[in-house]
Amino acid sequence: MPLDGLKQPTFQKTKAPARGAEWLVTAGLILLAVIPVLAGIVRVGQLTVGAETTPVTPENARFFAMPLPVILHVFSVTVYALVGAFQFAPGIRLRYPRWHRRAGWLLVPSGLAAAFSGMWMAHFYPSPAGDGVVVYAMRLLFGFLMTLALILAVLAVRQRNFTQHGAWMVRAYAIGMGAGTQVLTGIVWALLVGTSGELARNIVLGSGWIINLVVAEWVIQWRLTRPQRKAALAASTRQS
Repeated sequence: MPLDGLKQPTFQKTKAPARGAEWLVTAGLILLAVIPVLAGIVRVGQLTVGAETTPVTPENARFFAMPLPVILHVFSVTVYALVGAFQFAPGIRLRYPRWHRRAGWLLVPSGLAAAFSGMWMAHFYPSPAGDGVVVYAMRLLFGFLMTLALILAVLAVRQRNFTQHGAWMVRAYAIGMGAGTQVLTGIVWALLVGTSGELARNIVLGSGWIINLVVAEWVIQWRLTRPQRKAALAASTRQS
């Protein structure tokens, strides 16, 4: 996602993929973000109306005690997840390069805010029931990795290395979308195993982040090998 003022000269030389396929990917990313985003909005709404109308429970007491970090987290994650979904559609990048660059200016700080606020909450908020040392360590680890990926993405685009820039942004987005995949892994775990507790939380949350990073690396490799595949296909067509 190039930042404003830096243009990728190869954009106009690349044929955009079918619009139906790219919109399908964008819609899938938005659907993946819907449940955690809506849950976050509900949480902010509860904090806004206050404890007078929302019962304070052991699950939400930490948010009422210090609401600013969770409000910042929900806002930044919502922007990051929804705007970012459009950044990964190749056709949108090619047809609207100016929008793509300007959106990058919004995504990087929102991603950093999401990562930092997430790590802050993991460290300073009291841990809810079922979250042990492993979950705490994973939240800090993946928050740090997301921050590192965003920083490396900015450095790459400053060096006009757009391939590495895109790769690091894909990794950062995959980590940021972990909550969406964790909803799915939680449903699968509940249907197949049905047990709850600290071990279940470790597996559900950890597998969500790992699945996203595996998919991210597959996408990155697919992008890197796409020119070779197209060249091989063109060569075989000419020979036939």
